Amino acid sequence: MALYLLFESASGYGLFHAYGIDEIGQSVDAVRSSVLDLDRFGKAVKLAAFTPFSSAVDALNQCNAISEGIMTDELRSFLELNLPKPKEGKKAKYSLGIVEPKVGSHISEVTGIPCQSNEFVQELLRGVRLHFDRFISELKKSDLEKAQLGLGHSYSRAKVKFNVNRVDNMVIQAIFLLDTLDKDINSFSMRVREWFSWHFPELVKIVNDNYIYAKLAKFIVNKSDLTEKDIPALADLIGDEDKAKEVVEAAKASMGQDLSPVDLINVQQFAQRVMNLAEYRKNLYEYLVTKMNDIAPNLTSLIGEVVGARLISHAGSLSNLAKCPASTLQILGAEKALFRALKTHGNTPKYGLIFHSSFIGRASTKNKGRMARYLANKCSIASRIDCYSESATTIFGQKLREQVEERLDFYDKGVAPRKNLDVMKAAIDSMANDASNDVDDGEKVEASAKKSKKKKSKAEADGDAMDLDKPSNVADGEAEPGTEKKKKKHKLKEPQEPENGNAHANGDVEETPKKKKKKNREVSEEAEPKTATEGKKKKNRAVSEEAEPKTATEGKKKKKKSKAEEDE
Repeated sequence: MALYLLFESASGYGLFHAYGIDEIGQSVDAVRSSVLDLDRFGKAVKLAAFTPFSSAVDALNQCNAISEGIMTDELRSFLELNLPKPKEGKKAKYSLGIVEPKVGSHISEVTGIPCQSNEFVQELLRGVRLHFDRFISELKKSDLEKAQLGLGHSYSRAKVKFNVNRVDNMVIQAIFLLDTLDKDINSFSMRVREWFSWHFPELVKIVNDNYIYAKLAKFIVNKSDLTEKDIPALADLIGDEDKAKEVVEAAKASMGQDLSPVDLINVQQFAQRVMNLAEYRKNLYEYLVTKMNDIAPNLTSLIGEVVGARLISHAGSLSNLAKCPASTLQILGAEKALFRALKTHGNTPKYGLIFHSSFIGRASTKNKGRMARYLANKCSIASRIDCYSESATTIFGQKLREQVEERLDFYDKGVAPRKNLDVMKAAIDSMANDASNDVDDGEKVEASAKKSKKKKSKAEADGDAMDLDKPSNVADGEAEPGTEKKKKKHKLKEPQEPENGNAHANGDVEETPKKKKKKNREVSEEAEPKTATEGKKKKNRAVSEEAEPKTATEGKKKKKKSKAEEDE
């Protein structure tokens, strides 16, 4: 059976035909001995085909696909074009040697080409890699080295850029540094206590906190200089005025020896360094809290920032922790005790790093193992939600914490906890409600923005129309008052309806204002008719109003006037 070799270089794909294997031997040792000799190796292997990459981006994409065990379309077309095609219904009389077994399995699944990846094939490809520039005459060794260097840099840069665990590295480094700082601050504080106790031994019994002791050592410097005037400053440092007075009284009757000014300056400087380390430790803890809330919010709300960060750092990353089963997470950090128990056939440990959680401490002695198993189960769920969920939320972590609290109550008081299905449904519903509220808020904001835009556009359109109407108004001289009079008419129509009802009821009480209004209307309408037809209509209205009086009093007055005219 013929053997072909697929070689993936930085400049392109190469296909080699191993036709003279009998000359170098079919054993691995024979191939190893013949690899260094190009004349001997060249008789066994020859170049069948070569296709270069079109660009550096194409080379990077092909490299990423090969590293993930995927056959690209370019590689498939290259193989189908250059390998001999078997007859229909018959197996291929050759095999393809490949370095990566995953790529080989994918090629055989998709194309049906038989692939093999064993030690013999790898030794042959090692010889091809060694003499690759000799097989291709147009490819220089310097060009191949430059292509390899550029592809290596771009591949490493892409892996760092798209690394899923890159954010976890900050948490891992922070928790390591936090543990180291705790040890260093404790040892340095003990050194400050021992050093300053030679001068002021009574201060150790009065102040127990290391940070406050370092502050006092820096403030006091020389115990003989302490007076009652320093009590307010000491009270600010300690936080207790009685202890400040006690420090001053103890300094007056201290049994410590006197130190030289140089020694006191060194003690003061060392105390300042310890204070700086303690303050940096506080800042680092705040940084760890913010990073953990960003990376693993559910795990943080369930078990705390420090314990969650220790679990992530011990597992290596959040994705590794998510892949761990609950039984592994339960004893994570107690590997020595586990293997010692397996070796001596003793009892295996019940908990590892999760022992530092407050839930384990609150459980009774007989229930600590059960509580650790239950807490590890919930931590496994929370870590998987944090690792694989697209949106960061703490709802699931809070619900899981409520479940752990209910389990504690069940062990202590016998109160039955809720079912896991009901709790998860409630968490999903609350998450959906939060999402819908966010959508509603966004829609309201968009609607208000659209309304404001419409108002602005209307105002601009009205302004443009007013600007266009101004010259015609100036020419006519009557358009503006006409519009004002129309507005006045609309305003006068509203109070007229109740006034008419009152006029019919009260008789002559409201007669005079109505006449004035009618006269004013008739004058204005007769003075400014806009068109000939409107003028005629208004005259007809005036005649009809004079001919048909609206009330009985108006009719009587008109009859009296006509009688007086006849008598005259």
